[in-house]
Amino acid sequence: MNPQIWFLTGSQHLYGPETLQQVADQSAEIQRTLAAAGVSAEIVGKPVLTDSGAIKRVMLEANADRDCIGVIAWMHTFSPAKMWIGGLDALRKPLLHLHTQHNVSLPWSTIDMDFMNLNQAAHGDREFGFIQARLGVPRKVIAGHVSDPAVVRRVDAWARAATGLQHLRGLRLARFGDNMRDVAVTEGDKVEAELRFGVSVNTYGVNDLVAVVDRVPDAEIDKLIAEYRDAFEIAPELLGERLESFRYAARIEAGLRQFLTEGGFGAFTTNFEDLGGLRQLPGLAVQRLMADGYGFGGEGDWKTSVLVATVKAMGSGTGRGTSFMEDYTYHFGPGEPKILGAHMLEVCPSIASAKPRAEIHPLGIGGREDPVRLVFDAAPGPAVVMGMADMGDRFRLVANEIEVIAPDEPLPHLPVARAVWKPAPSLSTSAECWITAGGPHHTVLTQAVGAETLRDFAEMAQTELLLIDERTTPADFLDRVRWNQAYHRLARPL
Repeated sequence: MNPQIWFLTGSQHLYGPETLQQVADQSAEIQRTLAAAGVSAEIVGKPVLTDSGAIKRVMLEANADRDCIGVIAWMHTFSPAKMWIGGLDALRKPLLHLHTQHNVSLPWSTIDMDFMNLNQAAHGDREFGFIQARLGVPRKVIAGHVSDPAVVRRVDAWARAATGLQHLRGLRLARFGDNMRDVAVTEGDKVEAELRFGVSVNTYGVNDLVAVVDRVPDAEIDKLIAEYRDAFEIAPELLGERLESFRYAARIEAGLRQFLTEGGFGAFTTNFEDLGGLRQLPGLAVQRLMADGYGFGGEGDWKTSVLVATVKAMGSGTGRGTSFMEDYTYHFGPGEPKILGAHMLEVCPSIASAKPRAEIHPLGIGGREDPVRLVFDAAPGPAVVMGMADMGDRFRLVANEIEVIAPDEPLPHLPVARAVWKPAPSLSTSAECWITAGGPHHTVLTQAVGAETLRDFAEMAQTELLLIDERTTPADFLDRVRWNQAYHRLARPL
């Protein structure tokens, strides 16, 4: 797939062929400026649109084109908005209304009515804005000149959200076994998930995977062990007395990768209560597959696995990581309060601050052999943690802006990958609001995309998002939860 965003420019025949040629030339210049600025999808210019038939045709073509992840619309001049009704009603791809213009500054000493007639996006975009509001079209509006880096950053944030949505709409997820017994938040409506997001979620017996794992040839295992030795620090015992365990961890990766590839899956779940004939809980294998872009959720948590895969698609090419995560325990003091996040084994090395170390330790649950895993600290920097919950009548996304930091002290006895972070606006407010919202304990931690992209994604997917940031207070957040509850109940179709 070559992600494309189609750039659509509106005008009308009233201006005549000479003016329309200027519109086309200047539209191409705006398109080239955006493309050269480094937006994360290809910006593809389309002919200037001047009638309802052409508008509807291009929207239907956008819907049908697999590479098109969304459209940007700009009214260079005045484009009577009744022409856009059929096209906007037909569009099923994300829409960005870019309110810009060709010129940055006004030519004060030479401006005349010819200039005014050609450069009236301030006029045309307001007409276009009305018809979108009148039709209730989901869209993002960005105002500013395309030479402004802040405008380009916002366009790119939207483009990344559209990339994530496109990935999600074609995603297939394999659940190996069911979810952990008696756990509530990992349950969810898989039919609604396919209707709302397009993701297909289906369950496979763990021993279906085991059969593939057991058939992995030794040569494939030898190849993976060589890769591990190049990529990671290796605990000496894994190359000595525990070599067979190390080789079995590689066997799981090879078999799991084969199963997912052959089935066209982009995400998966496992459950330590349902391991079938697996000798180890998959740790190293899961971490490696996540690093390659697969979604994952522990204990059968398919909703978090879906989010991991989606956010990884959004963050492609940034050089920053995204991982399955869980808030584990708190540091209330001394010093600034913070959260220690981890999971049993499955944290993605894309967020590591240094070369991970492959180690083997007892797990204490699952009733299997000691599993191999990668151990590391997460890289410091701004990030977001995000989770999805099924509220019965809708899915809810809860997100929190955070700052990942180094641990206060080394953690020599904690044999798992981990992240330490300071949540905004504070630990107490963050935790109170997250719990008030019913946010899940499994999350996605990402340093690759920010809150604006996640907001754009929620709007595109028409899914509730509750964001906890520096401005959040418990009282205001509770009001927002109540208002959202009322809105979503009223907005439900009969």
